[in-house]
Amino acid sequence: MNKKPNILFLMSDEHRFDVSGFTGNPVVRTPFLDRLAKDAVIFTNAYTPSPVCIPARQCIAAGQFPRTCGVENYGQDLPPNYQTFAKTLVQGGYKTAAAGKLHHFGIDQMQGWLYRIAGDCEVSSKHYAQGCNRSATSDNASGLLESGIKWDDKKEILRAGPGHSAYARRDELAVQGAKNFIYEHFIDSYYDRATPYVPLMLYVGLLNPHYPYIAEENLFNYYLNRVELYKNQEPFNHPFLGRCSNCGPLRPGIDIDKRDVKRAMAAYYANIETIDKQFEQVFKALEEAGEDLDEWIIIYTTDHGEMLGEHAIWEKQRFFEGSVKVPLFIRYPKKYEPKKVDKNVNLADLFATLCELTKTPLPDHLDSRSLVPLMAGDDSDWMDESISQWGGRNLMIKWGAVKYQLYTDDGSEVLFDLDTDPSESSNLIHHEKYKALLPKFRERAEALGFRYKTCN
Repeated sequence: MNKKPNILFLMSDEHRFDVSGFTGNPVVRTPFLDRLAKDAVIFTNAYTPSPVCIPARQCIAAGQFPRTCGVENYGQDLPPNYQTFAKTLVQGGYKTAAAGKLHHFGIDQMQGWLYRIAGDCEVSSKHYAQGCNRSATSDNASGLLESGIKWDDKKEILRAGPGHSAYARRDELAVQGAKNFIYEHFIDSYYDRATPYVPLMLYVGLLNPHYPYIAEENLFNYYLNRVELYKNQEPFNHPFLGRCSNCGPLRPGIDIDKRDVKRAMAAYYANIETIDKQFEQVFKALEEAGEDLDEWIIIYTTDHGEMLGEHAIWEKQRFFEGSVKVPLFIRYPKKYEPKKVDKNVNLADLFATLCELTKTPLPDHLDSRSLVPLMAGDDSDWMDESISQWGGRNLMIKWGAVKYQLYTDDGSEVLFDLDTDPSESSNLIHHEKYKALLPKFRERAEALGFRYKTCN
């Protein structure tokens, strides 16, 4: 009987697609991820199901879009005992272990994982409060943002520089915890007791390069005079897309000093180099334990991107490429040759992909599509679509190079064609060329539960 493959799932937080060596960035140093990607299937148009941490992560876990699984806002979580991909793999015979960030706020902090190592376990108090007003509760998204507890983006930029943040310390603990688990699982398994083979899925989630924009001094200094501001720094004329998540646009030289922008960018780049080194530590620990990593499935991705000053905005929550597009590759050289796949895919698709790769029965009612046909070079039946949602009100649908956005608060629509406008500067919603396509986007939006007309 063929053994099921072990899985290493590597995940960062807020890693912008184009700030990696394997995606063509000439400045950032990511030698380890580049080495993995060289033997992997790279998805060049991978998108997050939601451009904010918690909804994105729960949608990945559930293999569903935000509206399907009910996690549409920061601070929400999946119900207890939800059918996550981790739970599904356990039911298929896997041992599952998660080290580092998962970002659950609900009572069920395991969500299918048998082991949580150096995790970010935190139960929101709203699960215990009776009759609380959620908008005023300090531990949900709107409460944090409305109360002003969270620093605004300008302040985050102004404090950028060298240092050792709390996030960095937690990442170090996560990596060490993963290495300890590897040692116990493969080398010193309960005082060398003989154990039958059980396939393993090991997840390692790091908080970096998510702000604060604080990084190791040597790396920060290296990047400070090497990073370049994005060319498109003009705010987009839209009430949502034209501002940061918690302040107005930050135009270099007008709203904020260019040097401060470069400092934040330098720290961000430095933190990406740091996670590259940390993931390599986990990889080497597995090698030292005698594992042939060419026989493992290795996945690398992140939850969403980071605008990094493009369009004069920072953070995420927007459907610009910098925020919603993510790096994704799957390495399994024993079965799949390295290639680049340009079709639109979604991180929610990883659920079905893991099931097919491991021959695990796939649950019903998922929005997840297996990427295995694309990995094998067959895109004949692939629907070239990706979906992203945020806040229960905003929706993105991308077909091919055309990206449609609907904002139900005011009924506004935005349309970009990335083939003709890669900088996403021109709203083509009223362009004659796309007149026939618009009703189809609206019909799809309706099917996803979003009305394209303003609700009175």
